[in-house]
Amino acid sequence: MFNSSNWFKEWFNSPYYHKLYFEHDEQEASAFMTRLLGKLKPAEHAKLLDVACGRGRHAKFLASKGFDVTGIDLAPDSIAIAREQENGHLQFFEHDMRLPFWINYFDYAFNLFTSFGYFRTEREHYNAIRTIAGSLVHKGTLVIDYLNVHFAEDHLVHKQEKVIDDVTYYLTKWFDETHFYKKIEIEDEALEAPLEYTEKVAKFSLGDFNDMFAFYDLQLKEVYGDYNLNGYDIKQSPRMIMIAEKN
Repeated sequence: MFNSSNWFKEWFNSPYYHKLYFEHDEQEASAFMTRLLGKLKPAEHAKLLDVACGRGRHAKFLASKGFDVTGIDLAPDSIAIAREQENGHLQFFEHDMRLPFWINYFDYAFNLFTSFGYFRTEREHYNAIRTIAGSLVHKGTLVIDYLNVHFAEDHLVHKQEKVIDDVTYYLTKWFDETHFYKKIEIEDEALEAPLEYTEKVAKFSLGDFNDMFAFYDLQLKEVYGDYNLNGYDIKQSPRMIMIAEKN
């Protein structure tokens, strides 16, 4: 798993991934999205794109507010689950963000919960930004929620153990000059043998994102440092929530 350039395809498709990350923070996610919508103030019936939507929890929330929401993700099992929630305001597609999607269509595009930085090459990351920028109308808005590299380095918890629904997750974290790594070992009595995955996330700074944005005519407008939308501080903020506009 560690040597695979497409590790995320298998891991993000796993039910254990969703158990570990998503099932216990629905209230926090809803509160964050409510604050975000309060800042953005999308027009009624605005068209919204959720890039790397997973099982659709953010997309479902946005659609519940009356917006026309489309979610894309490359994990087929996640999309299959998300599609069970489809309605007149909400639809999902299995799609790789590195490849173009609907052009000049969306008013807003969201990429949340560090759903970026996983690809092997710089070109692939640029391609993902190209896809998102291309999907937006003129003056459309992109929101990317990413980890703050400097904070993550200073506050890394190297070893953790979590038990969720009788499944034990052993987490080991480390970093080098260019990436953060997280090894997840999963012990479940239902499995014949433990599972192991290793996440790898690029250490992109605000400057790195600015370069990618500028290449595709996106202009950075605001940066927030946490899910309460406080100001961004390079050392103290846990998140880097960037809002950019398409020129």
